[in-house]
Amino acid sequence: MNFIKKSWKGILLCLCIAIPSWWVGQFIPVMGGPVFAILIGMIVTYFIKNDYSFRPGVTFTSKKILQFAIVLLGFGMNLADILSKGKQSLPIIIVTISTSLIIAFLLSKILNIPEKESILVGVGSAICGGSAIAATAPVIGANNEEIAQSISVIFLFNVIAALVFPILGNILGLSNEGFGLFAGTAINDTSAVTAAATAWDGIQGSNILGDATIVKLTRTLAIIPITLGLAFIRSKREKDVGSNVSLKKIFPMFILYFVFASIITTVFSLPVEITSPIEDLSKFFIVMAMSAIGLNTNIVKLIKTGGKPIFMGFCCWVGIACVSLGMQHILGYW
Repeated sequence: MNFIKKSWKGILLCLCIAIPSWWVGQFIPVMGGPVFAILIGMIVTYFIKNDYSFRPGVTFTSKKILQFAIVLLGFGMNLADILSKGKQSLPIIIVTISTSLIIAFLLSKILNIPEKESILVGVGSAICGGSAIAATAPVIGANNEEIAQSISVIFLFNVIAALVFPILGNILGLSNEGFGLFAGTAINDTSAVTAAATAWDGIQGSNILGDATIVKLTRTLAIIPITLGLAFIRSKREKDVGSNVSLKKIFPMFILYFVFASIITTVFSLPVEITSPIEDLSKFFIVMAMSAIGLNTNIVKLIKTGGKPIFMGFCCWVGIACVSLGMQHILGYW
């Protein structure tokens, strides 16, 4: 009861931002609700003079509701279908993910970009955009401004990819199958993959949307080893410097629940009539959590520090696209 008394105002505020953000995101899927939620949140926070009464609920939303959203996302993962249909793309996925992480690591050292921000941009570019950032942020202890910065970078290249990739694929003479692999392995966020694949189908009169989505979902499963690996690295590093932070304390239990949800969907072959509403709820909760992130973000500071992360995102994006096409050529798909 005390929790409700402390938190209801902040949770309600996030909900009020999330609803219009979700609605607008449905009409402009290439940007998506999370981006609108962050932007609206950053604007709204300037008009709140005394935010102490909102703080507990906003904090709860940015952390616990975000983790709950990732768990629900697991119900959209039928592991049997994904692995059977997505195994063709597995070599490309492994190489593209490795490429993004290596580029992010190197540029973080060369450009002196904060480590946590570099990890979020690298993981977001490599795996699945906002969902990967949402899953990784609590594991590495990223703050709200680092999360907002990373989401903004990913959004920028989502828009460019959705607009440019269908044209580029046509110029390069990619087959329908080849473009499905290209979109699924080289575009950051599921919404942008969907937008690009739909545009390609419109140009070519094909039907590769489903294949591109399967490839993207296969790539999403990389959230599991990446987050567990980062948790182990952080706990070891903290132990080396004498900190009390242990693997047990920072272990991402919500990732195990995500896996459990995926297993339930796989074992019981849950129909789309059940999994689709749960997926939508998961996506809405992510939008709601991004509202909280926006409310905790200084937009002026975000703009001032945005140059280097954007350049990093660009390098990761170009690197992934080139490697995806190169691997297709090596494997004989193009």
